Amino acid sequence: MATKRAVWIGAGLVGVGAAAVLLGRRRRRAASTVLEDRDHAVATDDLVGEEVDLVSHDGGELAVTLTGPEDGPVVVLAHCWGGSRQTWAPVSRRLLAAGCRVVRWDQRGHGRSRAGHKGHSVEGLADDLATVLTDLDLREVVLVGHSMGGMTVQAFATHHHQLFHERTRGVVLVATAGFGMANPATARTPDLIRSARVERLFERPGTGRLLVRATFGRGAHPHHVEVTRADFVATPQPVRAEFAEAMQAMDLRDGVAKIDVPTTILVGSRDTLTPLPLSRALAATIPGSTLEVLTGLGHMLPYEAPDEVTAATLSHVAWPAAPAGAAPTG
Repeated sequence: MATKRAVWIGAGLVGVGAAAVLLGRRRRRAASTVLEDRDHAVATDDLVGEEVDLVSHDGGELAVTLTGPEDGPVVVLAHCWGGSRQTWAPVSRRLLAAGCRVVRWDQRGHGRSRAGHKGHSVEGLADDLATVLTDLDLREVVLVGHSMGGMTVQAFATHHHQLFHERTRGVVLVATAGFGMANPATARTPDLIRSARVERLFERPGTGRLLVRATFGRGAHPHHVEVTRADFVATPQPVRAEFAEAMQAMDLRDGVAKIDVPTTILVGSRDTLTPLPLSRALAATIPGSTLEVLTGLGHMLPYEAPDEVTAATLSHVAWPAAPAGAAPTG
């Protein structure tokens, strides 16, 4: 019984979850992005964007997608551990409909991105976000991070505070933590991730979906559960294990306390991975932040609550001022 319980706890962490541009390889083409709405399972490839490969600070490669009008307000989306750019598809669709410029990338070791010689660490994620902002010259951005992506944003504010202060106008932290991840219940997680037995459980669609379903709250769409499972399995096992260790050791509270832009924190009431007490601790640490608890929802809020995540994001966006003398609207 103890072994089974440990496997389920380790499995649950599935949701805890970027050289100058001239040195990168940049190309314009249709971004083959699968967009999934929480209300239906029909995939539609209806976004045209730009894909950019950037060289990371330590010689790795970051696969970035930019979509939407070039003059739109910029939103940068950082995805979770074991996820990919696709995790943000439902939110991206809504932000694009609102007129935003949406920037997403595969975190190091995930999707088409790979780490350089510094490997897989929370500080490395922060450096990658700094690369995305500087190489693409993104300013006045709203940074949105889910789970490990939220840790990316917090680590960026910690390790690159001046750049964070210069380039960021707002932050949305979605189902995440900045400290307090180490506890007896999760101590064995890195070992479980390395276990061939656990890997086989995830690789089997039936059992894998059952394990991943536990990271969602009520009313999870089966397709979103399967996409989450598939992303997790596609992330190399050593990458998952190394990040699991890094997240347990993470303590960003000193840097988080210096976040000096409007910040919204979202958490599901049924989130068992980065539960409500961790979000409350963040809200108590970030000056002036707002905490919103989404009743009945779990950890995978980009899929479970895209409307709410979008609304929180748009509340921090800077819209272009109307030309002088323009007629009022609405």
